[in-house]
Amino acid sequence: MASPLRSLMLLLAVLAVAWAGTSRPPPRLLGAPQEADASEEGVQRALDFAVSEYNKGSNDAYHSRAIQVVRARKQLVAGINYYLDVEMGRTTCTKSQTNLTNCPFHDQPHLMRKALCSFQIYSVPWKGTHTLTKSSCKNA
Repeated sequence: MASPLRSLMLLLAVLAVAWAGTSRPPPRLLGAPQEADASEEGVQRALDFAVSEYNKGSNDAYHSRAIQVVRARKQLVAGINYYLDVEMGRTTCTKSQTNLTNCPFHDQPHLMRKALCSFQIYSVPWKGTHTLTKSSCKNA
């Protein structure tokens, strides 16, 4: 009788150690920024708005657009704060052109410009409003 009981106790000890070692995600803090998928609709709207504001504030004769979203996070507040780290590139489209979707990037070294930008966009989706609350860029 002692042997089956000892085996059961050993099994329970092994299971307890295995269960304790399983990785659980840390508890999420309410209101804390969380990772977001760059392809989700809200992130894309925030990105389009940030790029538009970036181009409005630029003295460059050419438009820039996003090469890639390096990181996207969102935070639920009284609306949604989006925190986007974006690699921007200079296109061949001048400021007089309005559709940037198909604008190719400059490939000539003296015209090519890249920047790494961090944008914070406050969005109130039910009002359809966006505000660029923070923006900083450095040449890449």
